[in-house]
Amino acid sequence: MTPPAAGRRSLSARAALFAHELVRAPIPADVRRLARLHVADAIGVGLAAAGVPAHRRLLETLQAQHPAPGPATALGLAGTRPPAVAALMNGTSMHSLEFDDTHMGSIVHGSAVIVPAALAATQAAAGTLESLIRLVVAGWEILVRLGQASPGGFQRRGFQVTSVGGAPVAALLAATAKGLSLDQTVAAAGIAGSQAGGIFEFLSNGSNVKALHPGWAAHAGLWAADLAQGGMTGPATVLEGRYGLFNAYAADDAAGAAMAGLLDGLGAEWRLRDAAFKLYPCCHYIHPYLEAAASIMQEIGAEPAVANVLCKVAPGAALVICEPWAAKQSPRSTNEAKYSLPYCLARILSGKPVDLDAMAGERIDDDAVALSRRILWEPRPESPFPEKFDADLTVVLEDGRRFHRYIEQVAGSAERPASADAIERKFMANAERLLGESGAGRAWSALMSGDDLAALQAALTPRREYAPPA
Repeated sequence: MTPPAAGRRSLSARAALFAHELVRAPIPADVRRLARLHVADAIGVGLAAAGVPAHRRLLETLQAQHPAPGPATALGLAGTRPPAVAALMNGTSMHSLEFDDTHMGSIVHGSAVIVPAALAATQAAAGTLESLIRLVVAGWEILVRLGQASPGGFQRRGFQVTSVGGAPVAALLAATAKGLSLDQTVAAAGIAGSQAGGIFEFLSNGSNVKALHPGWAAHAGLWAADLAQGGMTGPATVLEGRYGLFNAYAADDAAGAAMAGLLDGLGAEWRLRDAAFKLYPCCHYIHPYLEAAASIMQEIGAEPAVANVLCKVAPGAALVICEPWAAKQSPRSTNEAKYSLPYCLARILSGKPVDLDAMAGERIDDDAVALSRRILWEPRPESPFPEKFDADLTVVLEDGRRFHRYIEQVAGSAERPASADAIERKFMANAERLLGESGAGRAWSALMSGDDLAALQAALTPRREYAPPA
């Protein structure tokens, strides 16, 4: 079938055509290398999550409910699972620690939905690591443009674009991996639109259901591709239609035209180059403030006697990390603390790290809560957020000295990229928790220089019985 002209094709049809063509089309070497780094980063975070007792219990519950074997890897667990189940488990693990990558302008956690969907679909199709990488690149290029078409629009309505937009994108990838026709691939995206969701109400009580958002989207995508193969149809205008995602979830009737323009750049402008790696396991909006605080701490040279702190925050970021402020100053769990600007800042200003042991444990730091009460915030409407995650921080000591820092763009971003060595160190620290040092090294090598997906699966399988941390 010869597809109609681009101007008459739906958005999902154009995206599907790009995914199909990218199976063999040339991809710049640096983009392919970046894709491997993002896959490795996401898998490392997923492995670390599988060693956190509270999250481990969730994985074991899902494992008990779905004991049937399959072709797909479930990170941190022995054996294999059906593809949709593995995608659910891995996507949830990759997002649960708030340590997964982000694209700023679109505000999407790309790898947490794209990697589990692509990995499970590629394993089900007996593909190679190269075919996985190509799906990952396609997923990033499409999902970022979906978010950029309505920047902040989904969030203002209370939805996470990663999950809402992730479901149809995951379906496109899964259908492509299965070798479905273009029409079936478009149908899969349309089917997944009826499975999309993911609300921000978790912020009301610090519940950890946000971790499920990309896992469910990846799971929905795998199911949608199966359903399309079985003959179910879905709306081709799942994104831009009258009741499509942009109108229903973002209340943005201009987003369809905006995305149409963004899709014109597919294959020429590579959005994966703009994705950012996380260097702290907490909400990405908080990171530049932690950088600013660490810089001030370095200048002071000793644990400071802090009188008060003022954070100036972009209104869009404040919805997540500042409001309501009284609750942010007194988080009830470490999961809630991941979205608390004052708590995370207080850890740094107390000379303590914001790391996995602090943010994935079961105990709140009472000293950090006490210091949080001396931290205030005010809106900074001139912030370039979300194109840049910036920070404006002033710390006043009890002796009257004032320290101010402005971070224009967060470390780990395209403007201030994380080195490959830094990403490897992060992966090793995360993966070693379950695989040990030598096992983590084998997994890194398989991810960065291999093409044998079976060898990668073997490298990711824990070689010792899980033991909860002391």
